[in-house]
Amino acid sequence: MLCALLGMHDDLAVAERSIDFHRDHLARLIHPERQIGPHEVSHLLDGTRRLAEAVAVREVQAKSVAAVMQSLGRVPAPTPVPPAPSPPAPAPPLAAPSPAHSR
Repeated sequence: MLCALLGMHDDLAVAERSIDFHRDHLARLIHPERQIGPHEVSHLLDGTRRLAEAVAVREVQAKSVAAVMQSLGRVPAPTPVPPAPSPPAPAPPLAAPSPAHSR
């Protein structure tokens, strides 16, 4: 489980770096002092698509990690079972009829 979580953490880190890279790349392409011609438009579209993909990957990874982490929560301790009521004490044996009453 630890190995899987570490792999998911690495995937999240890669997605974050990819987002940073594509965001910075787009910021350079749309810098106010730079001309945007037909050639640059295709680069803008490609960079935008790649940024959207990186964000989608990050969201999927984050949801997966959150679900796994939530599943690792402690299970509540079982409630103590109340002791079963003890069976009633057996009735005392009936006394044998005395000979005086039998006449």
